[in-house]
Amino acid sequence: MIVEEVPSALAGERLDRIVALIGDLSRAEAAATIAAGGVRVDDQPATSGKVRLDEGQKVEVDPAAVPGPVLPMSDATVEFGVVYEDATVIVVDKPAGLVVHPGAGNLEGTLVSGLLARYPDIEGVGGDLVRPGIVHRLDAGSSGLLVVARTDEAAEHLIDQFADHSATRRYDAVVWGVPDAPHGIIDAPIGRDRGDPLRMAVVTGGRPARTDYRVVGTYSSPALVSRLECRLETGRTHQIRVHLSSINHPLVGDPTYGQRRPMLGLTRPFLHAAELAFDHPATGERVTFTSPLAPDLAAWLAAAEV
Repeated sequence: MIVEEVPSALAGERLDRIVALIGDLSRAEAAATIAAGGVRVDDQPATSGKVRLDEGQKVEVDPAAVPGPVLPMSDATVEFGVVYEDATVIVVDKPAGLVVHPGAGNLEGTLVSGLLARYPDIEGVGGDLVRPGIVHRLDAGSSGLLVVARTDEAAEHLIDQFADHSATRRYDAVVWGVPDAPHGIIDAPIGRDRGDPLRMAVVTGGRPARTDYRVVGTYSSPALVSRLECRLETGRTHQIRVHLSSINHPLVGDPTYGQRRPMLGLTRPFLHAAELAFDHPATGERVTFTSPLAPDLAAWLAAAEV
């Protein structure tokens, strides 16, 4: 049994959201757990996920009542680009707005659903029925390159490369202001924001994280901003967004970590996975793939003034 008291940061939130956070569940799974009688509030059975709780109330979640994972269905209507494919790997050029795999309220229409329709052989690759072939992350709001494994052996090989940092990634970003140093490394641990568990933050005791950035251009209009090249030495959730915000240069267009600054006409963070390099799992050859800046970001940049 998981037992937690409602913290001040979640006071007034719905029970289903709180259960999702406590149990690391999607909202749909949280609702199903409540419906199955697996949740108690202040020692009383909970019957609805819509009730809002106060700070200090006790919530109990029975893991045995959590339903099994919702398996992704193939969906041929999901659109995404393919930069390269062979019998071992697929290199995808993901559009912004496309969620990579099911979870947290996004059960349908994900990249995995589209991949299963186009490449049914990836089902179960890596021993994961929910995220078959997925070996690294790319935020829903980000565009650009993602490699997908087509075999168990390829998945293992690629996971090892991302773990030891031999697989490399370069991102294009535009941030507010101009960093003091034209080149730097942000070395700061990342974990859940203690004030808001839905956000990540630089926190003591978080997981080690390093981001290398280099300023490649500055613009004076529509505001004073800089274009950066960022390289990941680790791959934490929202790493680039959190790290750049932590040095007071958040991504332009970031609704979560942008420090409430104007969106400047963007509908998502200015972040694009422009380059991906790894040792091919089958041949051992070093392969590098690139993706041009996504059309919405390219148009925004073209309109900016130096």
